[in-house]
This record gives sequence, structure tokens and C-alpha cells, in this order.
Amino acid sequence: MMTKSKGKKSKTRKKLRKNVKERGKFPTRKMIQELSVGSKVSIEIDPSIHKGQPHPKFYGRTGTVSGKQGRAYVINLKGENKKVISRPEHLKRVRN
Repeated sequence: MMTKSKGKKSKTRKKLRKNVKERGKFPTRKMIQELSVGSKVSIEIDPSIHKGQPHPKFYGRTGTVSGKQGRAYVINLKGENKKVISRPEHLKRVRN
């Protein structure tokens, strides 16, 4: 028998994939977006950029921005006592 593969990106074939029409595009607009402290964001990982990528288990989770750490933002997840550090190209602002 083969041993089970364990890694950061295991079982993420659907999560970390772009559509055919989106491949090759670089989200410059998302890279320069400024998020204020207290704004609500959703974690949507861009698979073409590996820097500042949060763990795939946090994909689709929402939270509030609690601070900035270099170019990345610190996000407190909703309903959990966890902090996630991610760059702005992997975040999407949630409108209320």
C-alpha cells in the first residue's frame, strides 16, 4: 500500500484552481487594495500567487481585519478564536 500524502496543499484540487478564462491574469487591483481595521473580509485564495497565502483550510471563511503586519493583514475569524495572516490579494471585502 501507498502511504497517505500529507502536505499543506493536499486535497485542494478544486479549491486552488482558476477557471480557464482567468488563467494567466494577475490581480493588480487586488494587490493594491487597502483594508481598514474593523472591515469584514472573506478569504479567497488566489492560486497564482504563493506569497502570503493562508492555509487552504481557511478558504471561504470570513472575519474582521484586526491589524496590519508588513504588507499582510491580520484577520480574526468569525466564530473561532483564530488569527490568520494573509496578503490582500487573497482577501475579498464583504459588503454589508
